[in-house]
Amino acid sequence: MNLEQARFNMIEQQLRPWNVLDQDVLDLLYVVKREDFVPPAYRLLAFSDAEIPLGHGATMLPPKIEAHILQALKLSKSERVLEIGTGSGYMAALLAAHAAQVVSVDIVPELAAQASANLSRNGVNNVIVATGDGAQGWPAQAPYDVIVVSGALPEAPQAMLDQLKNGGRLLAFVGEAPLMQAQLIKRIDQFNFRTEVLFETWVPQLRGSQTSQRFNF
Repeated sequence: MNLEQARFNMIEQQLRPWNVLDQDVLDLLYVVKREDFVPPAYRLLAFSDAEIPLGHGATMLPPKIEAHILQALKLSKSERVLEIGTGSGYMAALLAAHAAQVVSVDIVPELAAQASANLSRNGVNNVIVATGDGAQGWPAQAPYDVIVVSGALPEAPQAMLDQLKNGGRLLAFVGEAPLMQAQLIKRIDQFNFRTEVLFETWVPQLRGSQTSQRFNF
């Protein structure tokens, strides 16, 4: 398999047609090697438009969703990011390339350990991987400029929103099967938030003990 041709095809045939046009994002996908974060058994599917199983009931999001997240967030090098759902560590690596620091939390110890190994092997040194239930955020290291949630939530939890700085953004998949909204929620001030719906999709529900708590805007 020609990995570079497959990477090129992913970008030109999956991402650009789905309106991922930010050149900085597209360039980053050439630099951070997705195949290095895919389980060996699925390496040939690293660039496919599909969720890739990671074990323990977890999956990698399709490339076009990962790229759309990066494009929507418009990260800066001074920002601190919280990622809920580390998975393979690939999304953390992408976020880390455009941010000052990423704190990434996974509820499955084995996934957190594997992600740490993947990140270390690829020279990503500004990601802190923690094990725990991040369904209500990760207050221990709050506040954050950006929070990214890799699984679906019924609605965005108040506790998670409270961990954003003023001007901070939460990107979450909100709703229930068969269709969820990818929402970008910006904190305007202490009490006010603005929500932008980016696109509709389906992703697995976020695993955690408190994902049923609800919050209305």
